[in-house]
Amino acid sequence: DRGAVTGYGLRPVTMLRQGILEGRTVALAGGVAAAIADALTGLGAQVHALDPMLDEDGARDWAAGLASLHAVVFDAAPTFGDGGQAHLAAALEAAWVATRGVATGALIPGGAGKVLLIAPRPADGSYASAARAALENLARTLSVEWARYGVTAVAIAPGGRTTEDELAELVCYL
Repeated sequence: DRGAVTGYGLRPVTMLRQGILEGRTVALAGGVAAAIADALTGLGAQVHALDPMLDEDGARDWAAGLASLHAVVFDAAPTFGDGGQAHLAAALEAAWVATRGVATGALIPGGAGKVLLIAPRPADGSYASAARAALENLARTLSVEWARYGVTAVAIAPGGRTTEDELAELVCYL
């Protein structure tokens, strides 16, 4: 039985069974695309947007205040701006603040969880490759450091021709 999730005129998410994310709660940070939020919701997940103005302590307290939290999805592309060096630093700082805050507030205390870091596309500016490498390195490091807590981390590096619906489907799968 394969369900379909649609949103914003995109091709339906057909790989996953309807309701497969029922009972899961996902934090969205960094400006996650509406297509991803719609796909997660369509498969049964509850999604909550993390206020980008929160510092790490605020993010931790916010995450701890949710009944249960199973994952955090951070999309660096919207925080990457024009792709300059200042935007690179801001995007990476925002990724760390959101990820660490949610992990220490909910995922680690809960004994399990998933961190998904979405990198900017290759053509998103002169520092896009640096951002992609940094987020991949962060995911690798966190996957080792937080494995003892049952928290896994994955970096997604969409290609130049990756569509929003393909990205949404991958996020839902992971």
